[in-house]
Amino acid sequence: MLGVLLVSSVLLVGLAPQTQAIWVYTSWERHGLVGSEIKLYCSFFSWRWLSEDVSFSWSYKPEAAKDSISIFHFARGQAYVDNKGPFRDRLEFVGNPKRRDGSILIRNLEYNDNGTFTCDAKNPPDIVGRPSSVKLLVFDRVPTRAGVITGAIIGSVLGVVILILALYYLMRFLVARRVLSLSVSTVEKGKKKSGKEGSQQRQGPVLYATLDQSSKLLKGVGSDKKKSDSKRDKK
Repeated sequence: MLGVLLVSSVLLVGLAPQTQAIWVYTSWERHGLVGSEIKLYCSFFSWRWLSEDVSFSWSYKPEAAKDSISIFHFARGQAYVDNKGPFRDRLEFVGNPKRRDGSILIRNLEYNDNGTFTCDAKNPPDIVGRPSSVKLLVFDRVPTRAGVITGAIIGSVLGVVILILALYYLMRFLVARRVLSLSVSTVEKGKKKSGKEGSQQRQGPVLYATLDQSSKLLKGVGSDKKKSDSKRDKK
């Protein structure tokens, strides 16, 4: 039985795929200003440990163009930049392959840089995957749409922060109010209890004095009665 299990395990390992899919991630759209620089991010997820042969490749497709051109490649620890294309002397590799980062930096943006940039990553034996693309739009000033979107995002974040702070201070106020009410009720109960004890203590001596006076009166009446009876007997 044990031998059968071992043989089955070996067969399953042999039939298991040696490669798995790799997922590449980039931004969806980036905006830049003429003359500025912009960083295009690229990273990947792989089920395998990071390979020494990890590689990144970037291609560029201008607007209204049909074909893409290769502009950058990283492999075996070396970066290769196209020195004849539109990004010669303007493209720099700023990624960190050890952190699965294959980002590039483009300086001195021009209007002609508008287009689609595609990043592909390999982590052998994981080499099967779909590249990811980011669209670059270059303007002479920040577009209204981008400003509105940025303002909406900032406003939403500020609104959430303000809401959290309001809830925090509201909770603090309610807790402080609850503690204060409990303290006041405790003090009032203590006063009532001490008042009852004081009244009981004051009523005790008065009651004892009244009983004492009553007993004295009864004794006086009894002695007078005895005297009158003795006088009658003498007569």
